[in-house]
Amino acid sequence: MNEYKPDEFYIGYLPHTPSGVGRRLRMIVTGLLVLTVLTAVVLVLGQQRLRTGIFEFGDVRTFEGLMLARPIPVLLVARPGITGKLPVHSRYFIVAPGKHGADDLVGVFHYRQVKLKGTLVYRDGITMIEVVPDSIEAMPSNETRAQLPSIVARERRLHGEQVLTGEIVDSKCYLGVMSPGEAKPHRDCAVRCISGGVPPMFVVRHQNGERTLLWLMDRDGASVGNAVLDLVAEPVEITGEVRQEGDELFLRSDPKTYRRAPQISQHKER
Repeated sequence: MNEYKPDEFYIGYLPHTPSGVGRRLRMIVTGLLVLTVLTAVVLVLGQQRLRTGIFEFGDVRTFEGLMLARPIPVLLVARPGITGKLPVHSRYFIVAPGKHGADDLVGVFHYRQVKLKGTLVYRDGITMIEVVPDSIEAMPSNETRAQLPSIVARERRLHGEQVLTGEIVDSKCYLGVMSPGEAKPHRDCAVRCISGGVPPMFVVRHQNGERTLLWLMDRDGASVGNAVLDLVAEPVEITGEVRQEGDELFLRSDPKTYRRAPQISQHKER
């Protein structure tokens, strides 16, 4: 005759849990721990990684080169040696400390050789200098100011009329001062920066994950400035002429023709 074995039953005031109940509890707890870890790993891997730039905060360097104050302040620094097909200058875009552009600081140095101090900001091959305001000084030059525009023009290339879809960002934060320096979470900051004179930039995202960065100009080649504030951090379609200055791309278009796009997509040539 088989011996009757009643189901194990846990009684709280007993010093030990029945062996069968203990085994089941250990299995359940272990399973829950494994599930928690796997869930955390899946969530982390599924998150979009932030694209970050570098802001060398506190590291002030000295730079020398040719200053172009318009349409966007940029310092042209001659590359050493034989550059071959590469542009003969490296370009360092200039901004002021805080949420301010550098137009007022560099205007009198247009097409002049200068020395200045500042902090580097860089991302995706584009470099910017947050200039120390009182550090800019004119330097002697081997070229006359009349010769300089033709030197700059040699590095210009035209890429024709194109239709581009992307996002308008403020260049300083996007290149590395803030992370993330794009999309809706950064919209209010971007509006304040552009309002303060920081040059707006257009970010085109491609289906392969690559991005094309273009500086926004109007049809006459002037910076668009505050004309784009209502469209910052929105999907925007722009039809305009793409120009290349050295390694940098510029998009010339009338800001009045910018239009909101339903989604970010690849660009297409007209």
